[in-house]
Amino acid sequence: MSGVGLGIGFTFVVILIIIALALISSCVKVVPQAHAYILEELGGYKDTWGVGIHWKWPIIDKVAKRVNLKEQVVDFPPQPVITKDNVTMRIDTVVFFQITDPKLFAYGVENPIMAIENLTATTLRNIIGDLELDETLTSREVINTKMRASLDAATDPWGIKVNRVELKNIIPPAAINEAMEKQMKAEREKRESILIAQGEKESAILVAQGKKEAAILDAEAEKQAAILRAEAKKEATIREAEGQAEAILAVQKANADGIRFLNEAAPGQGVLALKSLEAFTKAADGKATKIIIPSEIQGLAGLAKSVVEVAEK
Repeated sequence: MSGVGLGIGFTFVVILIIIALALISSCVKVVPQAHAYILEELGGYKDTWGVGIHWKWPIIDKVAKRVNLKEQVVDFPPQPVITKDNVTMRIDTVVFFQITDPKLFAYGVENPIMAIENLTATTLRNIIGDLELDETLTSREVINTKMRASLDAATDPWGIKVNRVELKNIIPPAAINEAMEKQMKAEREKRESILIAQGEKESAILVAQGKKEAAILDAEAEKQAAILRAEAKKEATIREAEGQAEAILAVQKANADGIRFLNEAAPGQGVLALKSLEAFTKAADGKATKIIIPSEIQGLAGLAKSVVEVAEK
């Protein structure tokens, strides 16, 4: 019996140890990074645990809420909105938020995500209601800024900070979408026509400029050619004049040399008479029909004839 009692006692002790270890493990909590735990004591708020290891009393204390402090993203489904010009469209939004106060987040609102979704829908309707369709399609940045400011102010009592709000998609009605596509097609065709016209205009301008430059080059070439021809003609005239001057100079020099030779030779009266006759012969040059010879020259001619006859004998 003692052995059985000892075994029962040992089992009881083991069970007590296991229960104690379980209680101790349940009372020790480790809070991970970027998280916070809300601790309640007998149903009331007691403390907010940050990162690290913490102890709570069993049964009396309990972790009421585990809060994620990381930035979170919530994608809400498309919400129907009406623009200022009575066009109904659907817009879906994406909200980036972060919990800054775990206590306010735990006790501020029953369902924070649902509250943010409803608040986003109402804020979006208010903003879009003041804009027309074209403004809605082209003012995304303005809408995002207004929504972020409104949501951030509204969620501050809940311990939530809205960092960004983005309009993920704007879905207009089918008829509006078709009209916009036609308008875009017409605009593209218009731009295409403008580009073609501009290309043709630039091409015509380039062709005209090319013809103009070619005409200028031709005129310049003709001018240079005329200048070169004039210079060549001038040089030829100069060379011809120089040649004639040299020829005249040579003739004059030859005449001077002949005269000087005659002077040095002291010619007689007969030689002079012969030279005079030669001069008259050259003067006639076969073109004159009559030659009038002075009487003095005639006497000299007779004398010359006598001299020739004597020389022949």
